[in-house]
Amino acid sequence: MKRSRNTAAAAAVASLGLLLAACGGGSDSSSSSQAAASGAAPAASAPAGDGSAPATASGDPITIGMPIAQSGPAGIADHKDCWNGAILAQDGINAAGGVNGRPIELDVTDIDILSPEGITAGFQKLTGDGVQAIVSPFVIIPPPALDAAAAYGAPYMSGDTNIDAQKMREADPAKYGNYFVDPAETYYGSGLVPFLDELKASGGWTPTNNTVSIVRGDTAYNKNIADATVAAVEGSGGAWQMGDIIDITAGTKDWSPVIQKLKAAAPGVIMVDHWIGAELASFSKQFAKDPVPGSLVYLQYGPSQPEYLQIAGADAEGFVWGTVIGTGNTSPEDKAFRQAYQAKFGVDDKTMGMVYPAWCYDMVHVLANAWSNVDPTDFAAVNAFIAANPTDGVTGHLDFSAPTGATPVYPDQVSDPAAGVTHYFYQVQDGRHTVIAPTGDAEAPYKPQPWQ
Repeated sequence: MKRSRNTAAAAAVASLGLLLAACGGGSDSSSSSQAAASGAAPAASAPAGDGSAPATASGDPITIGMPIAQSGPAGIADHKDCWNGAILAQDGINAAGGVNGRPIELDVTDIDILSPEGITAGFQKLTGDGVQAIVSPFVIIPPPALDAAAAYGAPYMSGDTNIDAQKMREADPAKYGNYFVDPAETYYGSGLVPFLDELKASGGWTPTNNTVSIVRGDTAYNKNIADATVAAVEGSGGAWQMGDIIDITAGTKDWSPVIQKLKAAAPGVIMVDHWIGAELASFSKQFAKDPVPGSLVYLQYGPSQPEYLQIAGADAEGFVWGTVIGTGNTSPEDKAFRQAYQAKFGVDDKTMGMVYPAWCYDMVHVLANAWSNVDPTDFAAVNAFIAANPTDGVTGHLDFSAPTGATPVYPDQVSDPAAGVTHYFYQVQDGRHTVIAPTGDAEAPYKPQPWQ
């Protein structure tokens, strides 16, 4: 069942279409070192007009701080995707008259997402600028970011996908109640087994055996995913069984030792629990030339980054991957967002990020909706409004009322697709990312992988 949309979200489709005509192919520059934008109208419940031509946004701007990795060794693609999504939202809102007549501006600073010192410095730079909110795709070490944001008090909208950060928020809501975030990474693990069950039941795939092996990255994030996968497999009542867990480190270039271990074990399912798109592209190229016959290969999240398809090329064909926040391609909202984003930034289905453009676009609209009702300088009131007032966006239903600050995910947490964001599974088919699950959002059925 395709998720339903509320009236505000449906009206946003019309606005997306109107603004699409104004989208150019490139991005300009704007104040505070950020690229300016052309864009799309609110996909979440943003300020609505009476149908007349909107007034030009004027007056004091409302500023969103964005700690965006631009020069570090990791995360740059995802961070640029987030920045682009925020740009699109910024221009759409401003073109519609702003928030109660006030324009939104983006204050962007470079950040080292790999060190506590770099994370703290980036966040403190923005809070020192007096921003009214922070929108971040993620940092690798969340506690310093949560602490810096908590000390300031403004809403901190994140895509950290981190269960440990959510536990911090739940344990001390008085301190961390300004943290609003996407579903935890553990759903990559717990959600994989139901996906395999559904795929097997559909008749589209017959596993060679019921063994699941994991290639595990070296971050706490990857360990959490692996642990959740093991728990799901062990809880399957014997339908699936655990195979090998093969540890890797970030920066892996030669995947042949890993592939040889996988070939020796010959599992029915291989989960590559790693998040860096370029490195997963390297794995895909090497695996495609020397595969494990019959195995279903699932790559966790990283193919969402544009460089995956660019690097892997034809060798990406058939690989399956997933994300707990993503961009579908079946609803009018999905299609309008993709069209506006691609027109603005000169990309297509093969080079558009599938995760953070839509997530950060939605986060700006969540903020705009709150600010249209509450004084942006009253941080406590804004945080309370966000927690109490769910909205609908491109990524789905955004309800931040849980003690963890995380919006629920369908179908892993909620059975109604209109009650959460969607855990998407994609397969590279004919050179593009194609949604194959959940069923109600699927563009196409699963195709056997070339080595099956």
